[in-house]
Amino acid sequence: MRDASSHVEDARRRPMAGGRAVDNQGIGVKPRPGLSDEVFAMLFILVLSLVIPLSLSIWVVSLFMNTAYDGTLYPISPWRLLFAILAPLFITVKGLKKKSLDMSGALSGFVVGFILTVSNLCFFSCLLAFFGISSWATKYKAEKKRALEEDFKEGGQRNWIQVLCNGGVATELAILYMIEFHPGETVIDFNTRYNTCWLVLAVVAGLASSCGDTLSSELGTVLGGEPKLITTWKPVPKGTNGGVTGVGLACSLMGGVAVGVAYYITMLLANEPLSDSVYQWPMVLYAGASGLLGSLLDSFLGATLQYSGFCDEQKKVVQYPSPTTKHISGLPLLDNHGVNLVTCVIISLTMPRLGYQLWPY
Repeated sequence: MRDASSHVEDARRRPMAGGRAVDNQGIGVKPRPGLSDEVFAMLFILVLSLVIPLSLSIWVVSLFMNTAYDGTLYPISPWRLLFAILAPLFITVKGLKKKSLDMSGALSGFVVGFILTVSNLCFFSCLLAFFGISSWATKYKAEKKRALEEDFKEGGQRNWIQVLCNGGVATELAILYMIEFHPGETVIDFNTRYNTCWLVLAVVAGLASSCGDTLSSELGTVLGGEPKLITTWKPVPKGTNGGVTGVGLACSLMGGVAVGVAYYITMLLANEPLSDSVYQWPMVLYAGASGLLGSLLDSFLGATLQYSGFCDEQKKVVQYPSPTTKHISGLPLLDNHGVNLVTCVIISLTMPRLGYQLWPY
């Protein structure tokens, strides 16, 4: 036999017609959102409220600096500053919601996006193409990657280290571009602006290389056949650093081409007619070559300077030696982040010279 307290407790928990729990006064109890959601919403509103004052403040500072340096510094338009804040903010918030970025990755990604956007809108479009395509590729056939990758992350969340290793070099070069030229778009013409064009090609090469390598790794693993080690051309398990497939290399080429197409379309939209200028369409081919060569260089560094071994317990390729691991290739000198950073530096510093030699006039 149940006592009175049991009946009281049942009454307190009795559901309404809609199935929602009610308290003893018959009032529906709504679930309270987590504190993190509340804090995130408050911070987002705060940032939005500061966007316009921040852009105007930077514009005023740029005007003051231009006056102080006798008009030798180019003032930044407040509209460019406003777009440079809103666009990266929208992308990073979207990345947080879709779990493409964690909080540290979103904050560092906003800084990278702001600098690239304020320096050159073509850089922003390249970054947008890279982020959008790589986020999709990372989530493509995620369940299959979970069984292959030791450090698999749900949604492919990128932290600040990954953001800076892939976009940090391009960000530094974009700052040098603003110092050498000024914030704004420019056509590629080595005859009139050699240093400026060199910096533009360096930024595009770095982003194209990162995009091509990401597509090669994310799609080649699940779509390609048996990979072969780039140094010996012997078959290796999927997930081995330095393993390449035909599908992966084709994806790296397409990733670079996508970045080049984004640059070229933005140049057509943002600049005056290019009929009297040097050809600009070679940027598509140049970015495609950067994506392919960047992926090949990344694979070579991974096969030689990054450890790969097959763990008998986990039944997958791991990146550290252990008693249960059989060595496949590489020395334990760099990890994925180090390989990505070194690849970006080398490609960004060498590809502009190749572009200068091959650019048609």
